[in-house]
Amino acid sequence: MRRRSDAGFTYIGLLIAIVVLGVALSAVGVVWRTQAQREREQELLFIGRDFERAIASYYQAGHQFPQEIADLLEDKRGPKPLHHLRRFYNDPMTGAQDWNIIRINMLGISGIASSSKDAPIKKDGFTADHEAFKDAITYGDWQFVYQPRLRSRRAGRVPRAAD
Repeated sequence: MRRRSDAGFTYIGLLIAIVVLGVALSAVGVVWRTQAQREREQELLFIGRDFERAIASYYQAGHQFPQEIADLLEDKRGPKPLHHLRRFYNDPMTGAQDWNIIRINMLGISGIASSSKDAPIKKDGFTADHEAFKDAITYGDWQFVYQPRLRSRRAGRVPRAAD
């Protein structure tokens, strides 16, 4: 037969085990959340680059910027519609299609940025085109903008009639 005081120690031991298990599970939750945010960051970089490529393709096809995102999905400027962007992605940081659209004056859409105000985890390891992302305070500072490169002429060269 057990003594009454033994039952108290078992109860306290069980409570301590539950507390330890709870602390361990919360640590796993933090690691999981961080990993999920890193995956969303990678997705944002992929989608942002895809938007940049689509805007570049649209611009190179007619030397003008799109006026709406729908123009990237179906470009009806020519005899055959072009599809510069396969689909209109959700912002992976917010889960909605609430992108901040970046426009060049009245010329059209030159880029996009996330509408998220959260601070990024990634601080380096960006491509040369996105070096400015290192100093970003929020994901909204990660601006994916297409800037057309102007052809430069060599100094002193006189253009021919065919140029």
